[in-house]
Amino acid sequence: MKTALTVVFLIVCIIICVLVLSQEAKDNGLGSLAGGAAAGETYWSKNKGRSKESYLVLATTIAVIIFLGVALLLSSKIMN
Repeated sequence: MKTALTVVFLIVCIIICVLVLSQEAKDNGLGSLAGGAAAGETYWSKNKGRSKESYLVLATTIAVIIFLGVALLLSSKIMN
């Protein structure tokens, strides 16, 4: 059982790395200092709930929850 959980743990680690690297940066850089477009006023921000980016964030959240659950199982005294 410990071997199977370790394999799942490694697979989830790789999935998290891929998901995080495929997301776009959320910072505006120096453009936000000059008074760029407000976050709520763009077409992109209005439709962000149905975008590829929102699916990546959701998938990352689910993968991290699975990662933490498997990590807790592997570190528990039940598995040792």
